[in-house]
Amino acid sequence: MSDPSDVPGTPSTPATPAIAVLEAAAVPFRVVRTEIAHSAQESAELQGVPLGSLLRSILVRRAADDYLFILVPGGRRFDWPKLREHLGAKRMTLPDADEAKAETGYERGAITPFGARRAWPVIIDAAAASLPVVAIGGGARGVNVHLAPADLIAVTGASVVDITTPEA
Repeated sequence: MSDPSDVPGTPSTPATPAIAVLEAAAVPFRVVRTEIAHSAQESAELQGVPLGSLLRSILVRRAADDYLFILVPGGRRFDWPKLREHLGAKRMTLPDADEAKAETGYERGAITPFGARRAWPVIIDAAAASLPVVAIGGGARGVNVHLAPADLIAVTGASVVDITTPEA
């Protein structure tokens, strides 16, 4: 469970839906609040984690009203051909910021599969699955959660797939 002193909420400003989902799942996690970072490297530094432990949540559209979350470790980018091959899809796109917010309930930069408006499928890159801890958005800018990848996978029902390549 999280340490209540770390939870970004008070009675007048409740925790995010993402944190509520993690609390309900009864998995160990820690909430880490930081100033808003301007890059993945800066975010990792502010959170005190290696860049590769930082997961970006990317919403991908497969078709009309059909999305999925891709969790990509810092220092890597997801590979469209690998993703298309895994899903057997010929065409996928990234929704714009308004569409992503409508589908997830979260602003870009705060998107997370935890507590999203709909439980879209989740794919986590295999590079992150064996790490001791991952850091992922907590549902608001500057709010992050740290947890074991196995717990993230269990709570979201994520598939573990090699879908990334190192950034140049």
